[in-house]
Amino acid sequence: MKKRIIECVPNFSEGRDPEVINAITTAITLDGKAEGVKLLDVDPGEATNRTVVTFVGEPEAVVEAAFRGIAKAAELIDMSKHQGAHPRMGATDVCPLVPVSGITLKECSELARKLGERVADELGIPVYAYEASALRPERKNLAVCRKGEYEALASRLGTPDEGADYGDRKMDEQIARTGATAIGARDFLIAVNFNLNTTSTRRANAIAFDVREKGRPAREGGKLTGKPLKDAEGNTIMIPGTLKGTKAIGWYIDEYGIAQVSMNITDSSITSLHAAFDEVSRAARERGVRVTGTEIVGLVPKKAILEAGKHYLRKQQRSLGIPEKEIIKIAVKSMGLDELKPFIPSEKIIEEMIAASELSDKKLVNLSCQEFADETASESPAPGGGSISAYMGALGASLGTMVANLSSHKPGWDDQWETFSDYAEKGRNIMQRLLTLVDEDTEAFNKIMAVYSMPKITDQEKEARAQALESATIHAARIPLETMKTAFEAFDLLEAMAQEGNPNSISDVGVGALAVRSAILGAQLNVRINATGIKDKAVAQQLIDDAEEIAAYASSREQGILNIVNAVID
Repeated sequence: MKKRIIECVPNFSEGRDPEVINAITTAITLDGKAEGVKLLDVDPGEATNRTVVTFVGEPEAVVEAAFRGIAKAAELIDMSKHQGAHPRMGATDVCPLVPVSGITLKECSELARKLGERVADELGIPVYAYEASALRPERKNLAVCRKGEYEALASRLGTPDEGADYGDRKMDEQIARTGATAIGARDFLIAVNFNLNTTSTRRANAIAFDVREKGRPAREGGKLTGKPLKDAEGNTIMIPGTLKGTKAIGWYIDEYGIAQVSMNITDSSITSLHAAFDEVSRAARERGVRVTGTEIVGLVPKKAILEAGKHYLRKQQRSLGIPEKEIIKIAVKSMGLDELKPFIPSEKIIEEMIAASELSDKKLVNLSCQEFADETASESPAPGGGSISAYMGALGASLGTMVANLSSHKPGWDDQWETFSDYAEKGRNIMQRLLTLVDEDTEAFNKIMAVYSMPKITDQEKEARAQALESATIHAARIPLETMKTAFEAFDLLEAMAQEGNPNSISDVGVGALAVRSAILGAQLNVRINATGIKDKAVAQQLIDDAEEIAAYASSREQGILNIVNAVID
């Protein structure tokens, strides 16, 4: 299961006092002790008197951290005395939630609405819901929510058309201090610069106008020197560009000595990073210019890079079922992400930053083979047979994936590359799910151990402990059953590779089948032993029956694959 990660980018109306800024970020992270939250960036601006804070993590933990930050800002920032160059209406001016992985924009929108209600109810701060969380269509636009800024709140609040969505009331002493806040959900904004082999800002701007959604003004006679055309209301008529969900401009960068097209991709579900690169490259060629590379500004979701890597692999008719690090490398080289400076995934890709942090350090799958074996051989009872079974299944699926990738590149089989690429992608998906189950099995065991430390003095404590133990034990039996189901899916891949794959790798298919069956039978033992501790015998028996059915089929599937393997070898 893909880890659920969201980003939060609150803007606080203080950019000059480091003590206030530090107090807010300390509240957000609980001085670095908040589980499931990682602070990525703190960007104060003196002229704007505003600080943009970026943090990521698990959805519930991030929402809780956002609430703490908003509460601290309300305590320390007095909006009645605030001055700055940036539009603002509250101590926490805006607080967007952004889906990164394993969660949808709609889910983030619901989280933002709940956060808005809580901020209004518990902190007494009026909240406008904006972007994807907007309760009124016009309030999707932040500028509508913030119309007139802080100074206009006195006339807007408490009115039917202009009042806040949550906690609306007439201006009072508290609101005079905290102002109002806009809370919502939006897609990830990708900030990217496309490097050009020219020093001409004019050429860079022309390319930007060709592609950005807004486009360029229509002019009399279609000439650059013609007067801009106006519509009946006197608005400039625009010729739209080719990329929806983008904003762009051309500029010259003294540091690099080149011109760039600087772009914000505001909706990557409409225009992907690689689509933007390809289209800017096309527009540049038509103007006698070439895109020489790409610079990501800030951070980027892994999905955007992986989609780009797969896009260019397809163009090369190469298998997509290769390790993520190789797909990332293809994306980096295809778009020239390392032209101006090294592209280091752990510093530019959000999920890679998290994986490199303490949030993921304790996972078994992050250990080396030697470390994993040593941990298994230690005096600790976990990892045990359940985790090892999941890992055996992952290795079996990996062998099937390897054969699919080798078959995709076999000389003379070029017309089948996509078929084998699809097999390889399916194999990697099974492998990743089983690797997740390696840690889930150990975590399930640890939950049972944790129950035994619960108090059991009073009857109420004994009852709570018994219920917790029953729940933890059922969960511990379901995890290896899920391992069995997931590993069983690998048989389809292995059978296909035995029948259609590169015959030079047929023995690898056989070993894969042996590993998958072993994984299934090993996980079955863990289902059975955990089921003995379940008080609800109907639930226990159902788990045992489901496991027995899968195990029975596993033996026949393994034998069928081995028959094909042995026939090819003989």
